[in-house]
Amino acid sequence: MKKLLIIFFFYSISGAGQDTTRLSLLFLGDIMQHDSQIAAAYDPTTQRYDYGSCFQFVKPYIQSADIAIGNLEVTLAGPPYKGYPQFSAPDELVHSLKSIGMDVLVTANNHCVDRGKKGLERTIEMLDSINLPHTGTFADEASRLNDYPLFIQKNGFKLALLNFTYGTNGLPVYKPNVVNMIDTAQIRQDLVQAKKHKPDAIIIFAHWGAEYQNLPMKIQVDLTSFFFKHGAQLVIGAHPHVIQPMEWRKDKNQLVAYSLGNFVSGQRKRYTDGGAMIRVELEKIAFKPDSIVTSIDTAGFILQWVYRTVDAKKKYYVLPIPDFESDTTNFIKDAASVLAMKTFITDSRELLSRHNLSITEWSAKPVDANVSYSVQLTDFDSPIRDSIHSSLTFYEWNEERDASGRQVVFSGEFKSKKQADQHCEKLKALGAHQAVVVKYVEGVMQNE
Repeated sequence: MKKLLIIFFFYSISGAGQDTTRLSLLFLGDIMQHDSQIAAAYDPTTQRYDYGSCFQFVKPYIQSADIAIGNLEVTLAGPPYKGYPQFSAPDELVHSLKSIGMDVLVTANNHCVDRGKKGLERTIEMLDSINLPHTGTFADEASRLNDYPLFIQKNGFKLALLNFTYGTNGLPVYKPNVVNMIDTAQIRQDLVQAKKHKPDAIIIFAHWGAEYQNLPMKIQVDLTSFFFKHGAQLVIGAHPHVIQPMEWRKDKNQLVAYSLGNFVSGQRKRYTDGGAMIRVELEKIAFKPDSIVTSIDTAGFILQWVYRTVDAKKKYYVLPIPDFESDTTNFIKDAASVLAMKTFITDSRELLSRHNLSITEWSAKPVDANVSYSVQLTDFDSPIRDSIHSSLTFYEWNEERDASGRQVVFSGEFKSKKQADQHCEKLKALGAHQAVVVKYVEGVMQNE
């Protein structure tokens, strides 16, 4: 399981040389629950809602990222559960989202006050109860002052996340509740506040644009320029329910995805029956004390289509296109659905190949989220240990004693063996000649 800390934590930097670490981010589009989805998730035997099957195929993609962030476009107001136009989804939805690896949800959108004050506050309470970090809506101004911007800590990175919406469908926001709105004066203040804490990157998740339009509005383009001018590095858009173009401005180290479409919804019309996940990898390099550079190293999109079965159950599944474009298992049973998926793929690729800037389709398969690697160090004296520790700007350093009382140190937590091997060689060069890579499966070290 991924570990995510939402705290302030400062790494002391000492010693000479260069240290590097990486962080993978995955952004998802609109997470919705229409009446048909709620009905499909209901199990009459248990009288509960179950979303495990809906997300089973996309789960590896989410878990393979260090941090996954999506737009929760429903309230958790409790029963009676209802879809459009005023959403209240079962609590099991967010339980399932957490179980598949979602790390953060943004909640400022045009449906966040669908069920009034009770709905907004219960949504916050439910997310807090399962320790799923969120931002964009707040019970009161004090909560906003204390918890906004949201700071996310992982792998030596500290990220600031901001979220706001163009409106709430004309529904009032009842005091003392707060919903972040698109107000450039306030957003500028929020960006100033974020920069005071010296994050490695500032992310903006904006709810904006015109529904069902495949190209961004002028206001989206203008706001993006404003965000970048005042310190944002990544801008992710939601609301149109269709995919819009993405731009990686490499010369300025900035990225915008104007709309990722629907991650999951009951909408079946052309262009709305799927979306894109965008995967971004950040690289952070410490060249010397107080000289740290964070940059976007890679970026790519992964198409995903929402399949609704044609049997009596009418179940929903989020299908990653890399796994289902050929559908060799014949999981999609009817010709009309096969055609709809192919149309979605063609439409999306034509749009993005024409309008994207430096962001292409991600071809790599997700790594096994249950497997991780660390570097084990033993049999080295205190001066060397202290020297190595002071040289590790970014990596975790956990000291233990084995059954014989010998001190053992574990450094770093890696998704791939290649990254662990590189870290191991670096440690050996620093004097830890007995360093070895160790493998974990579901958190348990393996004997190899």
